[in-house]
Amino acid sequence: MAFENILVVCVGNICRSPIAATLLMDKYPQKNIDSAGLSAVIGHQADIKAQEVLKEDSLDMSDHIAKQIDEELVVTADLILTMSVNQSKWIEGRWPHCRGKTFRIGHWLDKDIADPYQRDKSVFEATRKDIIDSLELWYDKIG
Repeated sequence: MAFENILVVCVGNICRSPIAATLLMDKYPQKNIDSAGLSAVIGHQADIKAQEVLKEDSLDMSDHIAKQIDEELVVTADLILTMSVNQSKWIEGRWPHCRGKTFRIGHWLDKDIADPYQRDKSVFEATRKDIIDSLELWYDKIG
């Protein structure tokens, strides 16, 4: 099964999920990839350090605007990727129909992706690497 609509979720939708969504959009320009936050910093751009670490991959997410997760986003998604077990549980608790399509991005590594918010750029770089390592194991499944 190919996943055509992918939603990536974190807390604020300004660090981790925009990084992951931008990497996925670069890999799959033909797919519908979106991101949102469980308690989004609605209307804000991606964190400047998050933007800087993606520039190392020649990727630009300066047009990202944070938004709140909602029913429409989760219903549309074929696959929902979160940063932690708790985030997956939160989504499945709120929208039980999302069970079976909600997974941690680090599922195959059995790893949560740490939140780099308000931390040094080196933490953002480590987060970027963890997301890239995690996504590598999703590519053959995303199709």
